Amino acid sequence: MKNVNLKLIALTLVAVSLICSCTETPQAGQPQKAKYVFYFIGDGMGFSHIALTEAYLATREGKIGSNPVCFSQFPVMGMATTYSNSNYITCSSAAGTALSTGYKTNNGMLGVTPDTSDLTSISYKIHEAGYPVGIMTTVTIDHATPGAFYARSANRNDYYEIAVQLPKTNFEFFGGGGFVSPTGKEKDQPSVYGMLEEDGYTVAYGMEDYASKKASAEKMVLFQEKGKEDNILPYAIERKENDLSLKQVVEAAIEFLDKGNGFFVMAEGGKIDWAAHSNDIANTIFETLDMSDAIEVAYRFYEKHPDETLIVVTADHETGGVALGRNKGYVFDLSGVDSIAALRQSAGTNVQNYMDQKTLDADSEKAMIGWTTISHTGGAVPVFAVGAGSEAFAGRMDNTDIPKKICAAMGVAY
Repeated sequence: MKNVNLKLIALTLVAVSLICSCTETPQAGQPQKAKYVFYFIGDGMGFSHIALTEAYLATREGKIGSNPVCFSQFPVMGMATTYSNSNYITCSSAAGTALSTGYKTNNGMLGVTPDTSDLTSISYKIHEAGYPVGIMTTVTIDHATPGAFYARSANRNDYYEIAVQLPKTNFEFFGGGGFVSPTGKEKDQPSVYGMLEEDGYTVAYGMEDYASKKASAEKMVLFQEKGKEDNILPYAIERKENDLSLKQVVEAAIEFLDKGNGFFVMAEGGKIDWAAHSNDIANTIFETLDMSDAIEVAYRFYEKHPDETLIVVTADHETGGVALGRNKGYVFDLSGVDSIAALRQSAGTNVQNYMDQKTLDADSEKAMIGWTTISHTGGAVPVFAVGAGSEAFAGRMDNTDIPKKICAAMGVAY
């Protein structure tokens, strides 16, 4: 893709982010029951990631300031603490478990208590209440955050054990990245892709394949086109023709799930975290914009069903400790981000080994943007909400409170 196309992508992302006027105030009086619920999780997305992205949008217009992304304009805002049962600084599986089940567990565990007893995700409770369920991500569908919404494992890195639980959920829609080890670590186990078909799932590879199969499918899994990297979606600035985006997967999920009876969607912007682990300023910004683009889809749905739709946006933890400023002085300069993005696009990114990469802090140093770590931090994360029941998400809370509040908004027994 040529640099001119990169600029068009960037301008499009800016335009989409600015179109959304999410400034309504919560409705007074008796709260409406949430019939349609969108639960967006920006993996690793802290307050500063959003501030960095909004400063970049202002810089593109040649001004000092902050141009808001869609979701930061939602009328309800809160903050959530993120510590796990075992650590002040959580890992993604412990945080995903908290956000999915409402319970703390130890770092490294997924969907189980510290003594390895099974926990139950709200996705199962909502499904049992009669709502169709969709789970999607930009990384692998057996990664920590999406996995927490359907699987249980004492070891978050046992990807095959996690993956084989997916076909048994009977959830109606999965989408995004595929599986880390679809035939096990030694590649000698039955294929998870085969299990999906055995359990009644229609597997579509790319949007054209999805369009041809959706009408006859009862349960759908949407992955990348065959021949492309099938176990993650590409970074936004590396996206090529016919690559899936989170926006497209969310659009497909709405179309597939919306039969008039409501639904529950969990969508993860997983590579905000991956970029921040590498202290990659450009991909951190563009992945945050990419998730905002997907949230915009949900917001347009909300505008059609404002009394019955709830959108909640949060994060599992903060990654990288990004800071708008470095060393000393009252200045940073994001005017070079597009040039950095062009280099990322041409060089590509080793997405499979994102935590082992040499950090890209030199780019941030030029921009006078700081990072404190290539790991997670222990700070609170933002919570944004709009729609039916959104007032419950204002103020301070723990991450375990969020799934409980979602169930309460839907009238589902927790």
